[in-house]
Amino acid sequence: MKRQVLAFFSLILLNSVIGQISYSIPEEMPRGSLVGNIAEDLGLPTKRFISGKAKIHTRNNGDYMELNRERGLLLVKEKIDREALCTEITICGLDFQIILENPIEFYTVTVQIADINDHAPTFEKSEMNFKISESVTPGVKFVLERAEDHDVGINGVQKYELKPSDNFALKIHNNPHENKNVEMVLQKPLDREKQDQINLVLTAIDGGEPQMSGTMLIVITVLDANDNVPGFTQQTYTATLTENSPTGTVVASVTASDADQGSNSKITYSIKNTQANIRKIFEINKENGKVSLIGNIDFEKNKHFEIIVGATDEGGLTDSCKLIVEVQDINDNKPEISIMSKSNVISEDVQANTVVTVINIEDIDSGENGKVECFINENMPFVLKMSTNNFYSLITESELDRETYTEYNITVTCSDKGVPSLSSSVTLTLQISDVNDNAPVFERSSYEAYIVENNTPGFSIFTVKATDADWNQNARVSYILEDSSVNGLPVSSYVSISADSGVIHAVRSFDYEQIKNFQFSVKAQDGGSPPLSSNVTVKILIQDQNDNPPQVLYPVQTGGSMVAEMVPRSADVGYLVTKVVAVDVDSGQNAWLSYKLQKATDRALFEVGLQNGEIRTIRQVTDKDAVKQRLTVIVEDNGQPSRSATVIVNVAVADSFPEVLLEFTDFPHDKEYNDNLTFYLVLALAVVSFLFITCLVVIISVKIYRWRQSRILYHSNLPVIPYYPPRYSDTLGTGTLPHVYNYEVCRTTDSRKSDSKFTRAGSQNVLIMDPSSTGTLQRMENEKSILDEPDSPLEVSLFL
Repeated sequence: MKRQVLAFFSLILLNSVIGQISYSIPEEMPRGSLVGNIAEDLGLPTKRFISGKAKIHTRNNGDYMELNRERGLLLVKEKIDREALCTEITICGLDFQIILENPIEFYTVTVQIADINDHAPTFEKSEMNFKISESVTPGVKFVLERAEDHDVGINGVQKYELKPSDNFALKIHNNPHENKNVEMVLQKPLDREKQDQINLVLTAIDGGEPQMSGTMLIVITVLDANDNVPGFTQQTYTATLTENSPTGTVVASVTASDADQGSNSKITYSIKNTQANIRKIFEINKENGKVSLIGNIDFEKNKHFEIIVGATDEGGLTDSCKLIVEVQDINDNKPEISIMSKSNVISEDVQANTVVTVINIEDIDSGENGKVECFINENMPFVLKMSTNNFYSLITESELDRETYTEYNITVTCSDKGVPSLSSSVTLTLQISDVNDNAPVFERSSYEAYIVENNTPGFSIFTVKATDADWNQNARVSYILEDSSVNGLPVSSYVSISADSGVIHAVRSFDYEQIKNFQFSVKAQDGGSPPLSSNVTVKILIQDQNDNPPQVLYPVQTGGSMVAEMVPRSADVGYLVTKVVAVDVDSGQNAWLSYKLQKATDRALFEVGLQNGEIRTIRQVTDKDAVKQRLTVIVEDNGQPSRSATVIVNVAVADSFPEVLLEFTDFPHDKEYNDNLTFYLVLALAVVSFLFITCLVVIISVKIYRWRQSRILYHSNLPVIPYYPPRYSDTLGTGTLPHVYNYEVCRTTDSRKSDSKFTRAGSQNVLIMDPSSTGTLQRMENEKSILDEPDSPLEVSLFL
């Protein structure tokens, strides 16, 4: 079949494309038939139909068309019967829209349904009866029933034929509305005596291919004399009727008269239209010719009616006239609002003047009643603009911010200009989708946290918190420790941070005396793409703990010597003996020191300053006071709990130094010193024993080795060559002058009194190299052992 396409584009507005295309197809095409390659006709690639989710939007035309997105084809979905779809409308078409999204585009498509000759003309009645007097003169007209053909145009009724045509001929009247009034005209007089009944066949023929026809039998009964034909006062009557008028409303009155008398002048009125809808809407009073309303009139369906009224007298003579009823529109239809796009989500980063959706408005009233104006509620970042007739575009007027409004309820209200005005509204809920346009924000511009030293590793210090005004993944905040160093070490060796919660943990145990504070940066990063971040500075302050005892700087405590402070016997009250100096590496009150006298040989003689550690006399020194005074001073800090240190101060009450030495010579050692001395003596004895055994083993091994070597030489025939050491010397003094070193060792029970010195040369202990021996050393000892006299000096002379 032939298929015609006509395409044109009417307007391009903002971001939405609006175009129109028209097709023409015959009715009764089977399902799946091709209407047109709409993608090609619109100049769009096929993939645009897929990505744009192309769909058909229709209002009242039913579901006759379907769209093949993959191929871009418009197909017939249901078989179309033009007569059922458009009834009496000559030009029949399907109007719908093709909607594409991302971006929004819509195209108006009109598919005109061409009529095919699929209906034969039909008469409402198969037989029509007339009673005609034989006295009727030629030229009298008789109105015949028209045939009805649901096809239109050339396929409709084109001509009528009347057979036989001996007495009557057909007269066709064409009217502006293309309806043919058929009249039968008497050609020659009737003679009842010759033929009292005449049977005629009226044939209606259409112009289709092939031609189709319908017939009706006309039965004429010839009566005796009725020589005056009824006549209407007007051939055409006009009336105006408002739509939705109540039933019973008198539309108009028609009047016909007959010059005959008696029963031949009695006229009966009837509606001659064959269309069923006319007889369902109007009726006529047979006696007085008043046409009244019996059905509902809708201007949107029928704007005017043409009623054929017939007048028949008792003699069978008839006449006809036309009653044209014009229907006046009233504002009885609200504007209908259709949202063309089903998408209700828009991104917050769209630019201004972006088309959100397209709205179709239709008011089927006419004139001012059909003119519509639309608007949306105020204080919205959107504006409604007309794009073409009956189409509005909802576009963004300013930037959107999801963090301010997550959705908008946009109410579109449309009102017509009728009196009274009718309006309708529809609410579009528009969700604003999030984009990552907000960086995380910390609750504070900087943070300070405190932690007490000597904490356990893994201790939770505090939590940083950042919020992101975005939504979902874009608002998911992760915390990252920025790379930096503290005292040359990476900050990650000091603290760590939980990526999800922002909790900062100590990685190590802090020591206030080593580091008092440090700072680092924490980055909060969202989960958007690309991610946004912000930084904050965190300062950690270490709080001191009383974990260090006081340290005494003076007097210095040594294990091997003793220091004593001298106080003359002439010292007055308040004499400054010495000052105990101590420090505490802690800080604050943990470093506040106080001094107290714990023990003393004579507590009534000395006192210690509580704050300054000064040791002063509290009374006059007398001759009875002992020379040796031993004071134990305790130094305490102010921590909780407090820590302390003790120091022993030896004080000599004397006027001269020799007196002090005499008194302090036999000063007993304290237990700790004696214990240390015993430990070192035992350790030395063990070392010496080990060395002795080792040397003994080495000497025996050397002796055995030499013996074996001598045996090997003895059994061999090799000559023996004497060997003399390079520093060899004899004992008679003929060689190199021997060197003599004399040492005098003084040993006492108190190692602090030990002394050593170089003394005179001697020969008590002499190591002599005997020339007559083969490398043997003779050792000569004094008859008197020095071990018998522990206090006597030991003298050793070595000749080298």
